[in-house]
Parts: sequence; structure tokens; C-alpha cells
Amino acid sequence: METVKFTQMKDGDHEDYAFLTAHEIEYAAGTADRLLAAMVELDKSLSGYKVTRLGHSLQAATRAWNAGADIDWVVSALLHDIGDIYAPYNHDEYAAAIIRPFVREQCAWVVEKHGDFQLVYYGEHVGANPHKRDAFRDNAYFDDCVEFCERWDQASFDPEYATRPLEFFAPMVREVFARRTYDPAIIRTAQREPLSSVALQASRAEFSHPS
Repeated sequence: METVKFTQMKDGDHEDYAFLTAHEIEYAAGTADRLLAAMVELDKSLSGYKVTRLGHSLQAATRAWNAGADIDWVVSALLHDIGDIYAPYNHDEYAAAIIRPFVREQCAWVVEKHGDFQLVYYGEHVGANPHKRDAFRDNAYFDDCVEFCERWDQASFDPEYATRPLEFFAPMVREVFARRTYDPAIIRTAQREPLSSVALQASRAEFSHPS
């Protein structure tokens, strides 16, 4: 078969859908590389800051890495603004939808809500509610999103910060998107991990500066 036999989905048979499933699995295996290519396209997104959108994303991920964050946090920090090009008015939801099948629920929720939480820094200057995040105060991940925004998002516009290149993070992105989708052992509903780890931070410092 080169194509399915049907022109309406309701007319497809087992052979058609087995054929399509094989194609979909093969295509999905390339998701990480397509996302990494899309990251480069962020440099064509919103301008005016002291760093590009790609630079901002890399800086956020670098800060997460340097803090000893686990791989879910690092990849989430890297991809948190990937929706800026195609979904400028709900880029946070767009990014969260991409990562949700592959990362801890905690991380996906923080990415989904970070746009609302970021308003605390600038909402009053653009006619938006700087306290919009208060609507989520009872959520178990509220403090995580506050910390994510304070330490990694709003702070990552510094052109002098030593930022790692996209190539450094590429293996992490490929590892995360090679996971089985919605694996309960990965999603870990209602479980939290800290945004930083002293042990990981120390081991990464040794990795960065080998003796």
C-alpha cells in the first residue's frame, strides 16, 4: 500500500488503519528533531528584548540546568515559549500541550500557567491584571510556578549570562520525546519535584569544570 483506500474515514478498514498507524509511529519518532528545528525559528519571533527568543529559552534552560533541575524541568524550561511564533496569544497552553504526554504533570501545569504568573512583573504596565495568578493559589503547583517564573523565566533576558547552546540540550529533548506517551511512571500525577537539587548542581559543576 502507498495510500489508504478510503476517501472518508468511516470507510476505512483494518488494513487501512494498520497502515496509517505504522506511518504515524514513524513520523512521531521525529518529534524531537522537529522541535529542535522549531527552536531555531524562535529567532524570527517577537523582538525588542536584549536577547532573542531563542536566547531567552536557552538561558532559561541553562539556569535550570545550573540549578540542578531534573531533565523534565530543563526541557520544560527550554520549550516553555516555543508557541510564541504560532500561538502568540496562548503560547503557554501551546507549549504545555506539546510536552504534556512526555513530562511530569507538575512541569506541564507550570508551563501552561506561566503566562498568567508572569503578569505579576508587568501586568500593571500593559493594562492586565498583575494578580491573575491568584486564581490558582490553591493548586499544588502554585509555588512551583512562582519559582519557575522568578528564577528561570523573568530573569532570562541577560545578554551577559553564560548560556549553553541548543546542541547541549538536544540529547535531553530527544530523551524526553522518546518516552512512552502518558506513562504513569513519568506523568506522576500530583507528585512534585523541586526545581533545584544541591547534589545535581554539584555534579554538573564538576562536569562543567573537569579537573
